[in-house]
Amino acid sequence: MPTENLNANLHLHENAKAQLLLSVPKRRFKHAVDRNRVKRQLREAYRCNKQQLISQVPQGQMLLMAFVWMSAEHLPSPQIEQRVASLLQRVGKWLNAL
Repeated sequence: MPTENLNANLHLHENAKAQLLLSVPKRRFKHAVDRNRVKRQLREAYRCNKQQLISQVPQGQMLLMAFVWMSAEHLPSPQIEQRVASLLQRVGKWLNAL
């Protein structure tokens, strides 16, 4: 489920509700401080918007997500939060279609 700067891979497992893996490739940002900044922004955007997704995970199932940052540019936090929220809404629709 790609967006402009972000890809998400999804798997359902039995256990808790949701887990998130973040990847910001060294190919996109050479300096660790830049990669860490993007990961911090992604974690915060996920934290603020995860409730809308967790409520849609089927009982007794666990959603494992991998977000891979695909852009080589920094984005402001509100823009990242908007894109993560949009991605989580699409994941929620996918979960409802199961």
